[in-house]
Amino acid sequence: MSDIVADLTWRGLIHQCTDLPAVTDWLNGGSRTVYIGFDPTAGSMHVGNLVQLVVLRRFQQAGHRPIALVGGATGMIGDPSGKSAERNLLTPQALEANVASMQEQMSCFLDFESADNAALLVNNLDWIGDWTYLAFLRDVGKNFPVNVMLGKESVKNRLDRVDGGLSYTEFSYMLLQAYDFVHLQEHHDCRLQFGGSDQWGNITAGIDLARRMQGVQVFGMTCPLLTKADGSKMGKTEAGAIWLSPQQTSPYKFYQYWMNVADEDAGNCLRMLTELSHEEIEQLDAARQQEPHARASQRSLAEHLTLLVHGEEGLQGAVRATEILFGAEIEELDDDQLFDIFADVPSREIDQQRLAAPGLALIDALVEVELCNSKGEARRTIEQGGAYINNRRVETVEQQLTRDDLASQSVIVLRRGKKKYALLRCTDS
Repeated sequence: MSDIVADLTWRGLIHQCTDLPAVTDWLNGGSRTVYIGFDPTAGSMHVGNLVQLVVLRRFQQAGHRPIALVGGATGMIGDPSGKSAERNLLTPQALEANVASMQEQMSCFLDFESADNAALLVNNLDWIGDWTYLAFLRDVGKNFPVNVMLGKESVKNRLDRVDGGLSYTEFSYMLLQAYDFVHLQEHHDCRLQFGGSDQWGNITAGIDLARRMQGVQVFGMTCPLLTKADGSKMGKTEAGAIWLSPQQTSPYKFYQYWMNVADEDAGNCLRMLTELSHEEIEQLDAARQQEPHARASQRSLAEHLTLLVHGEEGLQGAVRATEILFGAEIEELDDDQLFDIFADVPSREIDQQRLAAPGLALIDALVEVELCNSKGEARRTIEQGGAYINNRRVETVEQQLTRDDLASQSVIVLRRGKKKYALLRCTDS
């Protein structure tokens, strides 16, 4: 068994712990069972979930058994922790679809088939769904002092807001999550719950409930939320959240997000999210100080996380797309990939019949997509070697565009100079 606590500490992944010396001794004493819960509030997990997923992966690699709990029951209510208003309640059908999607994504991080410490995926709807209201109040609710619940930060923050409050439904969330810990301890000998720092109140409620109901000692530990140096959450862009689903955030955009991480955030991300050794990370820290323009930390971060989330094919596609943006020849891509790479590039639609023989003069096309202001400027651009079709330099001013120049089903990529791009989109008449 490796010393998982020492590694988590070095990486800055321990924020709070109920009894760190006791947890350390317990973990170092053999293979243990640890769980983290995930609420299925969306059809995909996002960058904010990465820390917890990677932590479970670290526990498994250290020889422990991870449990990933998907909250099919608690997701029907929504966790009030860190929220300023009540969540919209999801339908059972939406929750079921979200759970299925999360299960598939978790398999990128955890080994559910290993003989010794295979990860376990559970859904708390399986044990909470059969409770009757009266039975739950009698067996679980009586063990929850209301004054303790009111003292929890997640509850106090909502009650103190003049523009909001806390519904009884949300107030009950803590009971349900606390009972998860009791159930997993009883059925899987799970004695450690890990979570984000915003889950501390829910985690300690579970510890207290296990003591009251079962007379056992269980532990809680949290990690910091993934934030930037200015305190804002990572994984947010002007276009929205960065999702783990390739349908919602392409591997290319996922890769580019990490390539564009600020220098002051790169070291923290390398520690918290990658499996690079301490020595490798320290070397990247030094390189970042000496040659920040090389962006070696960001490239390593982008490659490691894209491979983990999207696999080798996704990584290679993201790297190839990045190379295309910097001048590599464009081939074997489809429309969606090109629109993804050149999302912010101006485009012009033309009737595809204009590509029929003899074709569309490149001089005219450069003017139509506004890469050049006049035919004379377009001619000079070509003569000086500054015009490109699908990143291939054009050699003659007589160049005509035909269907053979399509880089995908319907797109031709035109370029002037090093960085000025435009798309010619061919449509049916």
